[in-house]
Amino acid sequence: MQAAMSFNAEQQWTLIMARDARADGEFVYAVKSTGVFCRPSCPSRRPRREMVEFFDSPAQAQQAGYRACRRCTPTERSRQSQRVEEACRYIDANLETTISLAALARHAGMSPFYFQRMFKRALGISPRQYQQARRASKFKSALHSEGRITDAVYEAGYSSSSRAYENVAAQLGMTPSAFRRNGAGTEIRYAIFSTQLGQMLIAATGRGLCAVRFGENDRVLESELRREFSAAQLWRDDAGLGLLTEQIRGLLRGGVNPAEIPLDIQGTAFQQLVWNALRRIPRGQTRSYSEVAEALGHPKAVRAVAGACAANPVAVVVPCHRVVQKNGKLSGYRWGTKRKAALLESEGSRAAALQA
Repeated sequence: MQAAMSFNAEQQWTLIMARDARADGEFVYAVKSTGVFCRPSCPSRRPRREMVEFFDSPAQAQQAGYRACRRCTPTERSRQSQRVEEACRYIDANLETTISLAALARHAGMSPFYFQRMFKRALGISPRQYQQARRASKFKSALHSEGRITDAVYEAGYSSSSRAYENVAAQLGMTPSAFRRNGAGTEIRYAIFSTQLGQMLIAATGRGLCAVRFGENDRVLESELRREFSAAQLWRDDAGLGLLTEQIRGLLRGGVNPAEIPLDIQGTAFQQLVWNALRRIPRGQTRSYSEVAEALGHPKAVRAVAGACAANPVAVVVPCHRVVQKNGKLSGYRWGTKRKAALLESEGSRAAALQA
C-alpha cells in the first residue's frame, strides 16, 4: 500500500493471497518471472513469494519495466476510485443539502463504516470534511459575486448566516466580511529567522500558520507578506512566535511531526485535497505529480496537482518539495530548485541513517 499506510510486505502478501479487493488502488504487485504487474485482487494463479515485488502505484511498476496484467487491468481505475468519484459528484450536485454519512453510503451501495473508511483512504479527508470544503469554496466565490453576504450564504447552500460563519471560518481563516475586504481587520504576526537554506519567514493568525516561506533577506520577505495580506494588521513578533519557530526548525531537522503544527491556510477544495496528500508522503520519499493525481482518484488532474503545489503557502510543513517529475528530475519550486534539492538530499540522508 502507499507508504503512508504503514503496511509491510508481509501484510501486502496476505492481502494478495486473500484476493482482497479493498486493497485495489492501494498498491500493485509484480511478478519477476513474467514481467507482469497486477491488482491485489487479480484472479490469476498466485506466484511464489520470492518472485514478487510491490509498488505503490502502476506508474512505479511501469517505470521498473513491468507491463500491466490484461486480466485485472491494474492501470484502469478501481471500482473503489469510481465510487469515491461518484460520491464527490453527488455531493457537488447537492451542496444546498447536508448529506448524512448514511445517505452517502446508501448512494454508494455499501455500509457507512466501510464507505467512510474508503473515502478517507482515497482523499485523505472524511465525506463531511469534503462537503464543508466544497461548500466553503462556493461561498468564497459567492462573496465576490453576490451583492450581499446574506445572498452568498444561501447561494452556497447554508441554512443560516450563523451556520456559514461556523463552517467557513476554518477555510477562510477570518470572518466572511473580513475576507470580502481582503482580510481587513485580521491580525497576523510574523517572525523571520535564519536556516541552513537561507532566511525563513513564518506568519500566523490566531488559528495557526498562514505562511511559511524562504527568502534571500528580511526586506524582501516582509514586502511579499505585506503585498499578499495587504489589508490585514501585520506586525513582527519574533519572541511571541518562538514556539512555532522552534517547531519549524525541528521540522527541518526531521524531529517534529508536521501534523503537530497548527495551520490556517486558504485554498480550494481540490488544493486542500492535494495539500493533505502531500503531508502523507513519508520523509525521505518522493511522488510524481501523476502519482499524486492518481492517489486522489483524479489521474488526469496532473496539471491541477502541479498548480496546487505551486500555490502551497506553507513551505516544508506541506512538503510540496517531495513531488518530482515522472523521470525523477526536479521541476520548478516556488522557493528555488536548489532549495528543493537540498531539502530532498537532507531528508534522504536522514532516512537512510535511520534505516541503517
